[in-house]
Amino acid sequence: MKKVIYIILCLVCFKAEAQVADTAKKVNIADTLKKDLFTAPDTVRHLRSKAWALVPPSVLIAYGASNFFFHPVRRLDISINNDINEDAPNFRHHPENYFQYTPVALVYGLNLVGIHGKNTFVDRTLILVMAESMMGVATFGLKKVTHRLRPDGSDYNSFPSGHTANAFLGAEFMAQELGDKSIGYSAVGYSFATATGILRMYNRDHWFSDVVAGAGFGILSAKAAYLLYPYIRNRLFKAGREKENNRDVPEELKKESKSSSILLPSYNQGTLGLQFSMQF
Repeated sequence: MKKVIYIILCLVCFKAEAQVADTAKKVNIADTLKKDLFTAPDTVRHLRSKAWALVPPSVLIAYGASNFFFHPVRRLDISINNDINEDAPNFRHHPENYFQYTPVALVYGLNLVGIHGKNTFVDRTLILVMAESMMGVATFGLKKVTHRLRPDGSDYNSFPSGHTANAFLGAEFMAQELGDKSIGYSAVGYSFATATGILRMYNRDHWFSDVVAGAGFGILSAKAAYLLYPYIRNRLFKAGREKENNRDVPEELKKESKSSSILLPSYNQGTLGLQFSMQF
């Protein structure tokens, strides 16, 4: 009789442990699915940019801003504008109004035809929104503060170039998402951005230093968004998942889940046994 009870106890314990392991496996799969809804398995690794990558666009911004106090930069602005007036005095075409959005449109368009970037739709969209927000606040705020006259004399919103900033933000966005697949994607994005800056000067909307600073603000905003997003995302979605997982769980079960082991008696068809499981 003792041997029978011992065997049954061993079988019951094995079954209980198997159920615990199976339950844990299901929970892990569910967590994985929830995570993949927002991010690819290697997204965080891809999202992390190096802080030194912020230096080149910062240099572009510094150069553009130096026109207010460094006379050689200001003289170069005037010289380039004079050359444009001589070469194309009647130039008035604005394809840059569309070029500035082309890199971003290409990223989402290529995704529709099966060419996927580093990040899922949700992640890259949130990154783009974050970058656009930072860029918009910086450029439009500076336009009001610096009060610089445009080359055509139309208004005092010359510094920095918003079109150029938006175009280079999109170019960096495209390079971050698709640059690992082919350098050609980065080249295409930056070609549209460069064309945007040149056209802004040819249309007498901006000085050369305005365009350089705009490029810096666009690249800097995109790189900063890719650098900061993983930390913000992990905090937001981790807290949300923990709240969701615990929302429908009774308090009694929450307390039991903290226990490291459980021992329950059982009785089946005249046989006495014990169920034992332990969580490590």
